[in-house]
Amino acid sequence: MSRLLVKGRQKLSGEVSVQGAKNSALPILAATVLAKGESVLYHCPALSDVDASCGILRYLGCKARREGEALVIDSAGVDRADIPDALMRKTRSSIVFLGAVLARTGRAKLCFPGGCEIGPRPIDMHLRALRQLGAEIRERHGCLDCRAPYGLKGCRVALSFPSVGATEDIMIAAVTASGTTTITNAAREPEITDLADYLNRCGARIYGAGEGVIVIDGVPSLHGAAHTIIPDRIVAATLMSCAAVTGSALTLRGVVSSHLGAVLPVFEESGCHIRVSDGDLRLTAPQRLRSMRVVRTMPYPGFPTDAQAPLLAAACFAEGTSVFVENIFENRYRHTAELIRMGASIKTEGKVAVVEGVPRLYGASVEATDLRGAAALVIAALGAEGQSEISGVRYLERGYERLEQTLSDLGAEIRKV
Repeated sequence: MSRLLVKGRQKLSGEVSVQGAKNSALPILAATVLAKGESVLYHCPALSDVDASCGILRYLGCKARREGEALVIDSAGVDRADIPDALMRKTRSSIVFLGAVLARTGRAKLCFPGGCEIGPRPIDMHLRALRQLGAEIRERHGCLDCRAPYGLKGCRVALSFPSVGATEDIMIAAVTASGTTTITNAAREPEITDLADYLNRCGARIYGAGEGVIVIDGVPSLHGAAHTIIPDRIVAATLMSCAAVTGSALTLRGVVSSHLGAVLPVFEESGCHIRVSDGDLRLTAPQRLRSMRVVRTMPYPGFPTDAQAPLLAAACFAEGTSVFVENIFENRYRHTAELIRMGASIKTEGKVAVVEGVPRLYGASVEATDLRGAAALVIAALGAEGQSEISGVRYLERGYERLEQTLSDLGAEIRKV
């Protein structure tokens, strides 16, 4: 089992290019099942979750290979409609393969997905929408047996909540359905727009992605295409938090600042100076952060739930009291017990966490239990006095591409053992 050793209180400096977005790459990889031919995905991050998706693609009959930072997928040979339980359990995003495999083969048989335990993420909206599109779905012993004996047909789908996963699954399933599909109360995240851009390059007809209503005119088939995945806004927020707790100045290359619209004001409120220019973002942190007052996670364009843990870790060092309200997932404060072990003052009740900033944290042995919680522990360790040992590195590697190397190049004393 790998772990990270981090010596805190080291200044960071320099510049870093932000990796491709995990939350874009995974649904796009599922969507390649529909593109009969070769797709080239540039800026695709090297992550364990991406490896898990490639494992599913290969099982289904696709070819997947790395060429530098590009991932090349050839889906011409898809010859399976089932996904084994062991592959499904490796990543939560595997559920997006449901719509893709069903649309490509007319049948899909798979089990419920795995992923981080951060609270219930029900797939009922996925199943309800696919049934509206004409799928027949049987649930038995934790597995789904789906068929579309008469093909999928366009319809109106109204989501009760703007679920990112459900929106992606419906989009992928509907692009080759007969007729027109309209999704109302659709998720508006940048990753939704990125998925639509890829599918449209493959010959799909999707309109309104990034808005509350998405319209999809079904086409007979899709072809392969080249596509560049957007930069990861959560990784950007994480690196900004690393600079903030160490009182550093850092330049992020290849950032889409509009994707960070709800995050940047929180850093500015904490005393950080931010300058954005031509895809670069320069953050200069004060000697000590100010409190962030109230941060509420919301669907996009609100504050992203995935950025809550990194910002909460930064708030532990701030002068004053910060309040976090988690409105998306129930168990998103599991990392706070480990932060308290390092000397943080945090009280949680239900969906609220109250963080009383302290002058310093101290290095300790801590354990990560989920992806963003792992990032929060790295941030805390960078700002703490002494050395920290972080276990559960496998969670970090689900969403961050060689984070220890990136931080080391910026001046941190961090290594994986």
